[in-house]
Amino acid sequence: MARRNDKNLLVGLDIGTSKIACLVGELKDDDQIEIIGIGTSPSRGLKKGVVVDIESTVTSIQRAVEAAEAMAGCDIHSVHAGIAGNHISSRPSNGSTPIKEREVNQADVDRVLDNARAVAIPADQQMLHLVPQEFIIDGQEGIRQPIGMCGVRLEARVLIVTGAVSAAQNIRKCIGRCGLEVDYLMPAPLSASYSVLGEDEQELGVCLVDIGGGTTDIAVFADGAIRHTAVIPIAGDQVTNDIALALRTPTQHAEQIKIQHACALTQLAGGADNIEVPSIGDRPLRRLSRQTLAEVVGPRYEELLDLVRKDLDRSGFKELVAGGVVLTGGSAKMQGLIELAEEVFHMPVRLGVPRYVIGMDEVMRDPVYATGVGLLIYAGQNRFAKRPELTAGRGLKGLVSRTRSWFQGNF
Repeated sequence: MARRNDKNLLVGLDIGTSKIACLVGELKDDDQIEIIGIGTSPSRGLKKGVVVDIESTVTSIQRAVEAAEAMAGCDIHSVHAGIAGNHISSRPSNGSTPIKEREVNQADVDRVLDNARAVAIPADQQMLHLVPQEFIIDGQEGIRQPIGMCGVRLEARVLIVTGAVSAAQNIRKCIGRCGLEVDYLMPAPLSASYSVLGEDEQELGVCLVDIGGGTTDIAVFADGAIRHTAVIPIAGDQVTNDIALALRTPTQHAEQIKIQHACALTQLAGGADNIEVPSIGDRPLRRLSRQTLAEVVGPRYEELLDLVRKDLDRSGFKELVAGGVVLTGGSAKMQGLIELAEEVFHMPVRLGVPRYVIGMDEVMRDPVYATGVGLLIYAGQNRFAKRPELTAGRGLKGLVSRTRSWFQGNF
């Protein structure tokens, strides 16, 4: 089969604690991204999103990339990759500059954003992403398109996302060992938002909760911009460990039991439903009720959701989240989790699955691929951005044409 060598190809590499997913998308003439290849591999060598074994991580990435290349019929040379871990944090910052020509131009915007990013960051941290939230001209707040407006002084409010230098270097090293270049490292709390959130939700206010294997990433949006991010070092792997300990079964079997039979609410688990539980060593199989399993899983998820609720309270944006909560990520597919989350948050909750792309149905229906699809959408936007670290676009239909006009009007 002939290999593709198409400049319209986009590649997103989601390096998770439990699974590595490589997605290949093609930018179509109708301004849509079509998923044409996908490769997954069990993640070996990461703990809570951070590389702890270089060789194992390289092998896992290589397998996922090779599978994606085979399906898409292409050679992958560079990727947009996600970076996760509880070392990632965010902080607000402000910048200001005089408007030299009395009318805001591109140079003024670049200058005010450079001033906003000039903040003291610890030596072991680096800036991963900068998101403009709003501009202010002579005290007038809430401006999103400052270019062409008149005034004397331009100010910018931004959110700076930082991460550990060592964590970023190790991710880049692992990808480089696979013969690939890193186009951009995207913080995990932001990646999934590009594929699962709508513009109306971001305007109204929404809290995105991405529950992965090693970490749970939180991103709060209000008034069309991201306002807060956080990472909680508890996620699906802790649920698996609880099942393994409580049911006295090997971890690999506990993971399968979680995926196939677990439920986050005991009232939704049929008491008469039984499951087979492999024992440790050569002991015989045991049969336990599904309700017993739910009594193990439910409290852990409730603890996790309560930590998210407390972080939302501390952020000061809870009252602005009128659009409710969106759960995504591989560990968000649990039966009963949406109902449990509504009890914890006392607001509407929905499951976030990838949107704004076409192609494989398995990708569109599965929140596991939310981050990978978000990386593809962001990669498409970067085709038109001179400074990709300053983009704050959303995953919308008609991506390319909208992105062109957005950058012409904003940056």
